[in-house]
Amino acid sequence: MDKPVGSGKVENISLDAAAGHLLEECRMVLPGIQALFGFQLIAVFNQGFAEKLGHGAQLVHLTATLLSALAMALVMAPAALHRMAEPKQVSERFVWLASNLVLAGMFPLALGVGLDAYIVAGVIVENDAVGIAIAFVLLMVFAWLWILLPRRQRRYG
Repeated sequence: MDKPVGSGKVENISLDAAAGHLLEECRMVLPGIQALFGFQLIAVFNQGFAEKLGHGAQLVHLTATLLSALAMALVMAPAALHRMAEPKQVSERFVWLASNLVLAGMFPLALGVGLDAYIVAGVIVENDAVGIAIAFVLLMVFAWLWILLPRRQRRYG
């Protein structure tokens, strides 16, 4: 089996550095989720929304919007947790909980994006089967990049 490129050297970091990296990751991801949420809200108020989408598709879009809002809440939670529970310190518990909150936010985000991809594909190609296939492939890409690839890398680390 081929070894991955790189030295494979692992370096432990302090709790303070780990918390800093985690909060920086949240700051980087959050604007993207907020932008997606904004576009999802704007879509509802466009004239073509009710004309092009039946009630079922509108409910799917609502579900996707709520999933994006949930993802936003989960990704924002570590900053609130840090400010309110441990403003002058960092614990292993905080790093563990905050990491799990961010990871939990990835699931509703992926589902929300997949559902909206299904809606968009349905409008463009006018074929539910194609929309489902596109959403499924997109969800598989998210699963590979966000779950399977990190687990694979952990084995090599």
